[in-house]
Amino acid sequence: MKVKNNKIKVNTIQETDIVDITENIQNVISSSGIKNGIATVFVSGSTASVSTIEFEPNLVEDMKNAMERIVPSNIRYKHTETWGDNNGKSHVRATLMGPSVTIPFENGKLMLGTWQNIVILDFDTKAREREIIVTVIGD
Repeated sequence: MKVKNNKIKVNTIQETDIVDITENIQNVISSSGIKNGIATVFVSGSTASVSTIEFEPNLVEDMKNAMERIVPSNIRYKHTETWGDNNGKSHVRATLMGPSVTIPFENGKLMLGTWQNIVILDFDTKAREREIIVTVIGD
């Protein structure tokens, strides 16, 4: 069994930016030399998440609206009071979504559903350069 780690950088904009990283992850798998296995995709940082979604503009907007309903921007967050950075909601959203996903691949190709894409969701209140760690495990 082989294990390979790789890092990719993604630039995001503020306030629940959702960026499709499927092609980036496929490129990491393709260049790993590993044909069959799993890829774990992990974002470092406590205000961003990784998930899958049908990356379609209206669904992306629906997701942003859902996050606003679940974890509203206009309520009090003690974290914001502690640090004064106004991103308490960003931490709560990222915690609920989680920092990683694991996706199987076969013959060097991600085994995603027809409309399924891998995305980073950046909930922070400012633009960021995010580091995503991709661990490819298999034969």
